[in-house]
Amino acid sequence: MHHISLAPIVIVLLVAVIAVIFCRKYNIPSMLGYLLAGFLAGPGVLHLIPKNEATDYLGEIGIVFLMFSIGLEFSLSKLKAMRRLVFGLGGMQIVLTIAAVMVILMATGTTFNWAFAVAGALAMSSTAIVSRILAEKTELGQTHGQMAMGVLLMQDIAVVPLMILLPALAGGNSGNLWLELVLAALKMIVTLGVLFFVGSRIMTPWFRLVAKRKSSELFMINVLLVTLGVAYLTELEGLSLALGAFVAGMLLSETEYRFQVEDDIRPFRDILLGFFFITVGMKLDIQALINSWPLVLTLLGLLIVLKALIVFAIAFRMKHSTADSLKAALYLAQGGEFGFVILAISSKINMVSLELEQAATAAVLLSMVIAPFILNSSDKLVGRWVKSSWDMKAVDLQNMLIAAMNQSNHALIIGYGRGGQTIGRILAAENIPYYALDLDAERVRVARSAGEPVSFGDAKRCEVLEAAGLNRASMVIITLNNMHETQHVLDNIMSARPTMPVYVRAISDDYLQKFTQIGAEEVVSDTKETSLALASYALLQSGLPYQKVSQIILNIRRSRYAMVSDLFSGSDDSENVDDENSHITRHAFALTNEAYIVGKHTDALPLHQLNIKLLFVRRHTHRIQDFEEDFLFEPNDILIVAGHKEKIISFENWCLQGNSTFP
Repeated sequence: MHHISLAPIVIVLLVAVIAVIFCRKYNIPSMLGYLLAGFLAGPGVLHLIPKNEATDYLGEIGIVFLMFSIGLEFSLSKLKAMRRLVFGLGGMQIVLTIAAVMVILMATGTTFNWAFAVAGALAMSSTAIVSRILAEKTELGQTHGQMAMGVLLMQDIAVVPLMILLPALAGGNSGNLWLELVLAALKMIVTLGVLFFVGSRIMTPWFRLVAKRKSSELFMINVLLVTLGVAYLTELEGLSLALGAFVAGMLLSETEYRFQVEDDIRPFRDILLGFFFITVGMKLDIQALINSWPLVLTLLGLLIVLKALIVFAIAFRMKHSTADSLKAALYLAQGGEFGFVILAISSKINMVSLELEQAATAAVLLSMVIAPFILNSSDKLVGRWVKSSWDMKAVDLQNMLIAAMNQSNHALIIGYGRGGQTIGRILAAENIPYYALDLDAERVRVARSAGEPVSFGDAKRCEVLEAAGLNRASMVIITLNNMHETQHVLDNIMSARPTMPVYVRAISDDYLQKFTQIGAEEVVSDTKETSLALASYALLQSGLPYQKVSQIILNIRRSRYAMVSDLFSGSDDSENVDDENSHITRHAFALTNEAYIVGKHTDALPLHQLNIKLLFVRRHTHRIQDFEEDFLFEPNDILIVAGHKEKIISFENWCLQGNSTFP
């Protein structure tokens, strides 16, 4: 019987867990942790994880789910609108990058075939890194984000003709080359056309049929079937798995199940994408770096600097702003996962020497390691390189200044989504002026054409807030979904106008205290306000007069939700993973006959040491909140406490068993 070892899988999972813990602790992008973990645990150092086709394929499936998630953000109409970016900017980037790298390499004595193979690999950028960071920074809908995604899509498409060209050049057979390229293009057009034509007609009815069964497992299985099934179909036709997954996501983006699908697919995407970065880290060969470091650095410079200059020049020539062109260039100035594929195939067919292949692989990998630092600093780099932030958006800011010039004593709304629009309509109905900022260019365009007082602008930039009339505003209302962006905007407002009344939306209770400490006048919790609205209806239905109900709800708001804080948590709670230590929860546990604290007073409890709050004790049917001097704990008492989860666990163990650590 053939024995299959689980050891490599267990080691990969262990490495992934350690990497994420380390990155979370030191606020490092998780993908860097995965890359480093893959390098240390892989063949290059400790040899804990074997490098084989199975591990590579597992990582590639992670890209499939990532591209599917990105496809959910697009639609056929949006892709049609992006055709100039995909085929114009993307096509020119590939052609010019390959040509420029080939000229430089051939000038140094590299043969034509070798130069072409390396140039094709360096022309690719990392879909996984770029799209992940764009999504995290909520910049997919911005101009530079769409430019980057357009180029990445074209690179996925360009892999097909490159895979045909490489063997043809290696074999010296160019007689049927053009025929093969034409057939490949026709196959691609037919395959994608059939998927769009058939898929758009069957996707909604099919998901509706599955949803009617009201089974979460069935719905999840169906999502996996569609994602991997469409990717498999495109692979059969010689296209990439990632391109098929992107098409599947686009087909689902126009159905009512888009958001449910996005939530279901996220765990698979994040886990498998982590595996992909681990497999990438495993490719780094220290010996190649030592032996060929001048060549590696040369290729790294070509990859980052030359590609960035080419993207910037093309984008600027296509009438995009200097800032957007530079941002797109920075986002695309790294190697990609398809670069590894091209180099591996080239090496197998003797299209490139082993030394050059190893040096190019190392250069691509190093560029991917550097990329997150460059992308996360892109705003600062653009502000430093393009004269000043004001010059960078001079025209937009001037238009915003003109539009907001007549606004005074207005409410400045940051974020013009559903919440921001609702607030704006209510204010307008009462003749209260407002002005809004939003980063969804399409939504701003449509709203402005309808006469709404809204402009495209990034409120994280102080000059944008000034142009929108912050100094003349009577209040600011922040309705953003991204809490990190909200904190950034709030910091800017408090720095410029410390006395400005700011009302902030918080999607998680964890941010209530944080935003209040920064200086928000009021912080409104999504979950708390929904609960208060439902509670008010329940109180009215129970017979309480409207004035009484209104006063109860008002008192809860004035106390900053004190009555409804420290709630019991469950498996369906969505905790803030970025600031998990701030999450306070409520917990209840009963004392056994042998419990350590039976017969002791509350003074003996390590409440201060563990920062735990004893809310009350339930004894039979009585609720005890005031603990007299003669109060002693008894068996079967139920303690209700609030605090951090890990501290509550320690506290419960101490109460039941005792611990010499605490007095």
